[in-house]
Amino acid sequence: MSTPVSKQTLLIELLTEELPPKALEKLSVSFADDVFAALREQSLAGQDSVCTPFATPRRLALTVTNVVSQQPDRMIERKGPAVSAARDADGKISKALEGFMRSADVVYEQLKLVHDGKAEYYAVRIEQKGKALDEYLPDMVAQALKKLPIPKLMRWGDSEHQFVRPVKSLIMMLGERIIKGEVMGCVSNNITCGHRFLSTGAITIKNAAEYENSLSIVGNTVAGFRARRKMITAQLEHAAKELGAVWIGHGSQSMQELLAMTSVERCTSSTLLDEVTALVEWPVVYVGEFDAEFLEVPQECLVLTMQQNQKYFPLLDQSGKLLNKFLIVSNMKVKNSKHIIGGNQRVVRSRLSDARFFFNQDRKQKLESRVAKLANVVYHNKLGSQLQRVERIVTLTGIIARLLKVDKAEAELAARLSKADLLTDMVGEFPELQGVMGRYYALHDGEKPVVADAISGHYYPRFAGDSLPQGNLACALALADKLETLVGIYGIGQVPTGDKDPFGLRRHALGVLRILIETPLDLPLHALLKLTAENFPKGMLSETVAKEMEIFMMERLRGYLRERGYEATHIEAVIPLLDGKLYQAPLRLEGVRAFAALDSSKDLAAANKRVQNIIRKNTEELGAEIATGKVNKLLLVEKQEVDLYQAIQDIIPYSAHYLSRNEYAHNLKSLVALKPFIDDFFNNVMVMAEDKAIRKNRAALLNELGRLMNQVADISKLAA
Repeated sequence: MSTPVSKQTLLIELLTEELPPKALEKLSVSFADDVFAALREQSLAGQDSVCTPFATPRRLALTVTNVVSQQPDRMIERKGPAVSAARDADGKISKALEGFMRSADVVYEQLKLVHDGKAEYYAVRIEQKGKALDEYLPDMVAQALKKLPIPKLMRWGDSEHQFVRPVKSLIMMLGERIIKGEVMGCVSNNITCGHRFLSTGAITIKNAAEYENSLSIVGNTVAGFRARRKMITAQLEHAAKELGAVWIGHGSQSMQELLAMTSVERCTSSTLLDEVTALVEWPVVYVGEFDAEFLEVPQECLVLTMQQNQKYFPLLDQSGKLLNKFLIVSNMKVKNSKHIIGGNQRVVRSRLSDARFFFNQDRKQKLESRVAKLANVVYHNKLGSQLQRVERIVTLTGIIARLLKVDKAEAELAARLSKADLLTDMVGEFPELQGVMGRYYALHDGEKPVVADAISGHYYPRFAGDSLPQGNLACALALADKLETLVGIYGIGQVPTGDKDPFGLRRHALGVLRILIETPLDLPLHALLKLTAENFPKGMLSETVAKEMEIFMMERLRGYLRERGYEATHIEAVIPLLDGKLYQAPLRLEGVRAFAALDSSKDLAAANKRVQNIIRKNTEELGAEIATGKVNKLLLVEKQEVDLYQAIQDIIPYSAHYLSRNEYAHNLKSLVALKPFIDDFFNNVMVMAEDKAIRKNRAALLNELGRLMNQVADISKLAA
């Protein structure tokens, strides 16, 4: 075995034109992971190697420490044909085995027999000479680039190469040595460039380990995406603190939610921060300002205008009110920032003027006047227009409102106006504001706050972890809207498959579950789905859609409960007994969790399983009346069955009391008192008695025991 050469740092850099900012970090991490995995697979990098990805607007790069220039010699095992296929009918060596020996350049005596647990096969161990890193690396880089999650490739010039952006140059270095090779039409060298404006010129990388420092010192470029993000965050925090404000980098949360976030949470949830990080090489934060008169426009509009159009970070005061100041992340470090700030302020004034114009124009028409025009907007070619959809939502909202004991007329009005803002200029510019603008316009039209709040709240929750609609009226409309989408889209055959869910049915299903469970609302799911399906014109949907949607949502419920930390066996024990009242699920699961922690829970679960098996067998042999038959005390002839019957009667009042108060843990724990009586019964009483009347009576006794034990959950599911 040859001795490997000393370990050094490997550098790979692909210099390109500006990469798509929203995908930059994902591309960088994926590229680095794939190259690193390939190096380790070929024993060129080891357990002590560390891979560091780098990404700027114009480069994907990585370094890997402790890389060797030459693979060590290795003993590899090649697998040949199975013993059963190694000889023909005459006992001679088969063509398959001959071919294997020829390809491995070995004779029969060098083969060995190996068993993989399924079959015995021939194999051979061969010493493989190590190859140089130079032989592998260009192909590793090329293959890693091909695997990148790029939706659309492009060609440039007369090149046949394809990538997300034109490639300008390539670096592949090990320590101080350039590794020769070609990728994407570029021959490897050791020259790169820094900041487009602040760099002093071309940068020669003398050693791969000096890459990051060289770019920073000579090129005024922070190569690491996360290092640059951290640098921006620190500057945003400092600038906001100087103004006594809070910066926001995400438009999905409400202002109150954003204000309640810690600085760490704001950074973690900020999609804008990631995008801005991908747009700059040497970030510098400046403070801009706009005229206070623009604050008459709803602050959600101003926030989205600044974030989406200009990539600015709006500022809130400590009460959650938008300030007329904003933070600019510039790619230029200058002594006098007057021109940068002034230019950005002129641009933002124009953008905010547009937002104010949209807002003022929209308010000239009442929401009610826009409703009829929804007839001209197609919802789905099989489900009709948006107006037809709204009419279905109105009907369903009214029904749910009655069930929740809220004003039916107000609920139906909110439902009727709920989609009208889709036809406003502001929502046309910023679709994220649907519902939000509906609320502002409804208040301007003189509608009651509860109606306006429901218009905004019916879109909630919009994503995992989002807030729920507040108040029963908003919940009624939110449920109606989501159920109409779920049943309608599913009912015309648009079923989610794999990771494809273009209509967001999984998200809507989770929204319904969260509203029912977390609010909580005592509304049976199966009844809601049946009402929703019946609300569509006859023949529009499949006849079984309500049942199919219930199955679909039960699967979502299982996932939701697992994410909340409940065990799968406990979930399966509880779900069959919910009878559609999903709000009880967490309480019942907490009860099951407390019961499962008891020493006697396993024995009781096993006993319950035995009870159910006996009842099932007796039902098959003696008829369904077994399940409804009452215990005849005169036929209880054995002491143990008399004692068990009495123990059951003693427990029933306590069990019913706990059940009525939703004290599920106490209900289940009360069963512990039955354990000695159950043990005595099964040890001394023959359930399958020859006397048919006694046998039926004992089955009825066990049936009563089963009903008592399974009020909260089917605890037989807890049996090992």
